[in-house]
Amino acid sequence: MAWKRIRRDKVTTVALVATLLFIAVALLAPVLTSLTGWGPITPDNKAINPDTGNFPYGSLGGIGAEHLLGVEPGTGYDLFARVVYGLRTSLYVGFASAVLSTAVGVVAGLAAGYFGGWVDSLLSRVMDVMLAFPQLLFIIALTPVIQNALQTDSHGGTDENLRLLVLVLNIAVFAWAYTARLVRGQVLSLREREFVDAARLMSAGRRHILFRQLLPNLWAPVLISFALAVPQNITTEAALSYLGVGVIPPSPDWGALLSDASQFFLQDPMYLFVPGILLLLLVLALNLLGDGVRDALDPRARRG
Repeated sequence: MAWKRIRRDKVTTVALVATLLFIAVALLAPVLTSLTGWGPITPDNKAINPDTGNFPYGSLGGIGAEHLLGVEPGTGYDLFARVVYGLRTSLYVGFASAVLSTAVGVVAGLAAGYFGGWVDSLLSRVMDVMLAFPQLLFIIALTPVIQNALQTDSHGGTDENLRLLVLVLNIAVFAWAYTARLVRGQVLSLREREFVDAARLMSAGRRHILFRQLLPNLWAPVLISFALAVPQNITTEAALSYLGVGVIPPSPDWGALLSDASQFFLQDPMYLFVPGILLLLLVLALNLLGDGVRDALDPRARRG
């Protein structure tokens, strides 16, 4: 029934197609860049004009048959390759942090709602504290501290995969409480239902009740929470990279691209418009898809 509602909703269908297209482009990034012949950190010195301060030739940032989205000022990096690989980074951080925060939130919410008593009081206070934190400010403060403490490469820097892992963990640490609070409220209602009482009368253990009786009845709100968390986490990752505490150039990332492009906006506006518009479309598609999933699973919340 939920799938039928999604297919009948044209906005959600378009958002789903757009999301799948973004995911396909990210997965096929090596194939797509091999077809163009330019990697994300392969400079094309012939595409930039030293007489104009190393800005690209042409009026549209170097857009043409050889460089589909133009090139970066100064470096000559192919913008199409950097955008495609930057999409992989955004989707990886967004989905990985959402999976981790959702998993922790489900476990914490189940425990708090089912056991009650001091367990509920303790976990609820922890949730309140986490929800009260200014998330972005603390991530900005913690990320470089952790990354500097984990320097692994020969130049005294942090391995890029490790930097992404730190980003995922930091975002998830401050995001799990939203899911936990939602799950706790649902469990408080479900634990008094007849099917739970029947399981207790049949001497079912706590593990069976939690994971075989309660959890299957929570998948709808959990799925909605996950779908709405992904675009939020992608935006957070882009903001961190824009501020210089996320992915560091020359590694491709949309937030870092926007940060660099803001310095050249007057001379080369396409450098800012390309990643900016794509980031807008990605987050918009994910948000619309999340809203559509919520409406399909809870018809009472459907848009007017």
